[in-house]
Amino acid sequence: MIAPASAMDNRAALRQAMATLRAAQVPSHTLAAELLLMHVLGRDRTWIYTHPEDAVDPAALDRYFTLIDRRAAGEPFEVTPAVLIPRPETEHLVEVALERLGSRGMKINMKTGVPTPPLRIGDVGTGSGCLAVALAHELPHGEVLATDISVAALEIARRNSARHGVADRVRLLQTDLLTSVNEANSFDLIVSNPPYVARDESRQLSREVREHEPASALFAGPTGVEIYPRLVEQAASVLRRRGILVLELGYNSLDHVRALLYGHPAWVNVSVTNDLAGIPRVIAAERS
Repeated sequence: MIAPASAMDNRAALRQAMATLRAAQVPSHTLAAELLLMHVLGRDRTWIYTHPEDAVDPAALDRYFTLIDRRAAGEPFEVTPAVLIPRPETEHLVEVALERLGSRGMKINMKTGVPTPPLRIGDVGTGSGCLAVALAHELPHGEVLATDISVAALEIARRNSARHGVADRVRLLQTDLLTSVNEANSFDLIVSNPPYVARDESRQLSREVREHEPASALFAGPTGVEIYPRLVEQAASVLRRRGILVLELGYNSLDHVRALLYGHPAWVNVSVTNDLAGIPRVIAAERS
């Protein structure tokens, strides 16, 4: 990488970082450059793009391009090796969840002006906490229970929740999926981006994923769909009537997961959402 200038504004720093990551063939290089700058500056994307001519502190600039170098070398960022790296596709989970909640997702009923009841949300296999934090931001009357089997992952989720100012509404629980959640018929929304890669597909993964991400967050078993049956069954027991289940789909898992939902008496109104590449990415259903 060409060494950054000693003085550089947000726009120039971002442009050089994007060029470096693009040359290194980093997937989603624009998003990666943005996320790293947001992390170093402690700012959101809107601030960065509305302050393009603000100078970046030299120390922050050095940290930024050190991280860009590491990312260009194939090392993922934003999380520790204990958790799965958030990907752009996961944003579809949040979008589908908000769409399916409809007016329940609003803090104030627009027709009556009356506050809507607090929402109870479960994020299963939270990892870095990206879904829990995003939903807590989008749903200010939401209370999120974020579960993970990994203590190390939960620590990262705790720090991210605190960093984004939602720690008071994100509760963490170490458990396998929803096994230790003894709160029947009490949740309005369950979301999950579960492990869904088959063990024999490991060689097909990118270097960033194969070498840097935890196996427990990637591999579901021999076929990649082993976790879905338990998750669908457990979600049925904790969601209240009209509660929403939203799951990210692995490659070629649509038929299997859709059959689970259609074959279970608890689920109605099943829908599938494709990602920008036209691949089935999210499946959602309503508790009957």
